Amino acid sequence: MHKKAEELPNALSRFDLLKEKIAGRKPLLILDFDGTLSPIVPNPDDAVLPEASKQSLIKLAAVTPLAVISGRDRKDVEHKVALPQLIYAGSHGLDMAGPEGLDIPQKVDAAILKALDTAADHLQQQLASVRGCIVEAKKYAIAVHFRNVSEEEVERVIEAVTEELTRHPSLKKGTGKKIVELKPAIDWHKGRASQWLFEALNLNYTQFLPIFIGDDITDEDAFESLHQKGIGILVGSHGEQTAATFSLQNTDDVQTLLERLYAMIRSFDTQDLN
Repeated sequence: MHKKAEELPNALSRFDLLKEKIAGRKPLLILDFDGTLSPIVPNPDDAVLPEASKQSLIKLAAVTPLAVISGRDRKDVEHKVALPQLIYAGSHGLDMAGPEGLDIPQKVDAAILKALDTAADHLQQQLASVRGCIVEAKKYAIAVHFRNVSEEEVERVIEAVTEELTRHPSLKKGTGKKIVELKPAIDWHKGRASQWLFEALNLNYTQFLPIFIGDDITDEDAFESLHQKGIGILVGSHGEQTAATFSLQNTDDVQTLLERLYAMIRSFDTQDLN
């Protein structure tokens, strides 16, 4: 059942309820980057992982599987986080790598890559005169950022993307906070990637539970996919109803939750030793 963000129990103030749902299992913890680990900034290149969050990730990665799945290119988010012990997936899960040598089954063929190149070139020409608009050509997607575009110019950006999509049936539209994307029109997203990762790591629901933390509309695919067999935690609000189970206010709350999850897992380990 979908709810508004404000209707969800807060994962910190209701940590007792979250812990009850985890039920003594270790999480496969999967996080988005922008707006989840790193605060949203006007220029995506300026996004930085806070040092406190980095230290929390280091501790957690030593006791439970940890992954970052982002709309960014994999190498980009890998560089931003810079922790080799994590699993990374870029392009909403289409490009994954990690300590286990993971190789996802879904592939992007040459025809789609060509369509992305063509569309990126055309959009860069079409939108070059729109002040504040950034057309970011990524490995498996094109992100058109309009966070810094004036209100009267936003519709022009959206229309240009919509028109470009009509020329490329192998591409589909993706939306997010002040961003519109052109992505491969294939059945793969953060939810499918999260489920596949759980199985690829040979995890079972008796001992592990997938938990996805994200802030944007693109994270809803993961919340939907994990609704029955996992936990989704929405950071802030993206303005629409959500399939998440819990909420957090901001990236500072995410860091606090990471610390609480680490303490919880350590308490599980201590109980096992006893």
